[in-house]
Amino acid sequence: MDDTPPRSESQAQAATKAQAEARVAEAAATRRRWITLGEVLAVLAVIISGLTLWNNWSERGASEAAKHADEKQATTRSATLVLLATNSGKRELLLKPASAEQSVQEQHITFPAALGIAPTDTTGEPRIETSWFEHALIKAREAAHLPGESRGDEQLPIAITTHFLSSGEPHTDVAIYDVGYSIAGGWFGSHSLTLRGIALVARVKMGSEPVQLNARWNKSLRHR
Repeated sequence: MDDTPPRSESQAQAATKAQAEARVAEAAATRRRWITLGEVLAVLAVIISGLTLWNNWSERGASEAAKHADEKQATTRSATLVLLATNSGKRELLLKPASAEQSVQEQHITFPAALGIAPTDTTGEPRIETSWFEHALIKAREAAHLPGESRGDEQLPIAITTHFLSSGEPHTDVAIYDVGYSIAGGWFGSHSLTLRGIALVARVKMGSEPVQLNARWNKSLRHR
């Protein structure tokens, strides 16, 4: 007698075995997919973490750069002097820094060589007085054949070296300024000056102010 299962039974067993193997393979594939997905998520987490660190570092660097730029700008402003003039009378101008944080200590004022006068120094009271240069300026104007009466605001270039404090720190500024004035004739051929104000022309290197001052004086004569 033949013990071999019927063909239909063998086919059923084979089909069942194939299905079981397919389920096992599918389960294994699912596990592999989950492992792969986990690895991808882990990689994404690392990337996101790296991007977050980079962004934080970049923002911190930008913030520090902006802070340094602000500090540098503030330092530059504190070391930059602009003098303003206030009228205390026709024959004197009081000078003061445009910034309230600055305090003038000393000034050394130089005049064009054509005037033939010595520089003037002030301490603690920055100012410009006509008595320092009036007579010499009138003589220089006569020698240059300039009018004895103002046709408008005249200009006298001067060099001012200022030692000043800003936020308690000492600084030095060297600059060329134009002093605005008018000239009027009086009795017996006399003349007098009236001061109007000052205007910043340029900041210069210490030691170069005499050359630039004389050049500006000569230029002003050519344009009269």
